[in-house]
Amino acid sequence: MLRPVADPDGTPFWEYARAGELRVQACTPCGRLRFPPRPCCPHCHSFDSHWRHLSGHGRVWSYVIAHPPLLPEYADQAPYNVVIVELAEDPAIRLVGNLVARPDARLDSVDPARIHIGARVRAVFHDGLPRWLLERP
Repeated sequence: MLRPVADPDGTPFWEYARAGELRVQACTPCGRLRFPPRPCCPHCHSFDSHWRHLSGHGRVWSYVIAHPPLLPEYADQAPYNVVIVELAEDPAIRLVGNLVARPDARLDSVDPARIHIGARVRAVFHDGLPRWLLERP
């Protein structure tokens, strides 16, 4: 699997993910969540932030089923899904990942016919990457 390249602002996100936690950056003065992480709050312009632990619950906002030709690293798992999940704590925060049958499952482990916009999901982690499980399998 390809690994994310973290910049200094995003490194904590990936460190928490390796520990099995979903956290996003939050502005300390105004409390607004922000993702992707960045030095300054786009709402109140403060540089003071912290990393807030989230429930990991969300809903599928959009998705695509990837078919060949693909990157060689993923070709044997095609077709597979890529989902965009809006988080329960703030629907404006959206994360990209894969919907899987269990944390360590292959990317093609969920039948595409079971995926729909609005489906409730929860975050799980495998090998330091967030993935998503259907709340009602």
